[in-house]
Amino acid sequence: MILLVAATPQELDFPYDTTHIETLICGIGPVEAAIAVARELARTRYRLVINVGIAGALPHCGAVGDAVVVAEELFPLELETGAALSLPPELALATRAQSDPHLVAALQHRGFQAVRGLTVSRVTATEATAERIASHQVGIESMEGYAVLRAAERAGIPAVEVRGISNRVGSREQSGWNFSAGVQASKRILDELLSHLAQDEHHGE
Repeated sequence: MILLVAATPQELDFPYDTTHIETLICGIGPVEAAIAVARELARTRYRLVINVGIAGALPHCGAVGDAVVVAEELFPLELETGAALSLPPELALATRAQSDPHLVAALQHRGFQAVRGLTVSRVTATEATAERIASHQVGIESMEGYAVLRAAERAGIPAVEVRGISNRVGSREQSGWNFSAGVQASKRILDELLSHLAQDEHHGE
């Protein structure tokens, strides 16, 4: 069984192959996503977690309506200046989570760009913040990506994050916000991912 996670019902408002899939609407933001996914994974054992939804993209990462697979998601825990927190050496911060590399490679083979993402708790609305986010060498921002991947990682379950680009990260007046285009892009990459998984399952029989 596969767990398909989206922040809102509207981000799954399209037809898709529901074979062997359970859907979880986790809520908006990293806290709600982490709680919802961890609770579900404690109840049921899944073979894969898929996080799907919209995201904002930095200028070098494509345009509104593009779809990407997130190879690595960051959740920086740092000072406002970007400097590292001064902590005792035995305290290791968990600030990165990865998508399953085989699924990332499979989607790249199907023509999708693989990017690094950064999870935020508020939507970027200024060019200054966009520049600070870009300094982490990421391509997109989302509000749930790290939480979903990290919850799956802690549960020992493979996971992958796929996103449709709904806007440019930066000034809202220049963002080109288009929710529908982002959703349709996420549908396109989800369809390709489910097709790959179905082929893999068939070949494994």
